[in-house]
Amino acid sequence: MPVTTIADRPVHVDDEGFMTEYQEWDEDLARTLAGTIGIELTDAHLEVIRFLRSDFEQNGVTPTLRRVSTVGNIPTKTLFDLFPKKPARKMAYVAGLPKPAGCI
Repeated sequence: MPVTTIADRPVHVDDEGFMTEYQEWDEDLARTLAGTIGIELTDAHLEVIRFLRSDFEQNGVTPTLRRVSTVGNIPTKTLFDLFPKKPARKMAYVAGLPKPAGCI
């Protein structure tokens, strides 16, 4: 896997820029990742990101938008407000997780 530098540290990514090493992520890196896609993280963003990472840790796959909405009890509209245009993809990117299945 390619290695890139984000926030002055090496980070393993796939060909689309999604992180591939779960343990390399932290909330400071999330802020940098979010900034690269025009999002300033708030507590509401971090609540979503923490759910994604927790669910990934339990299930081994990046949760879909539907799962975040249903299991995480976060309304889909809220997800679109927090991560406009392709929220599942943006949530996974900021959370340092692989792109969700079915995401183009």
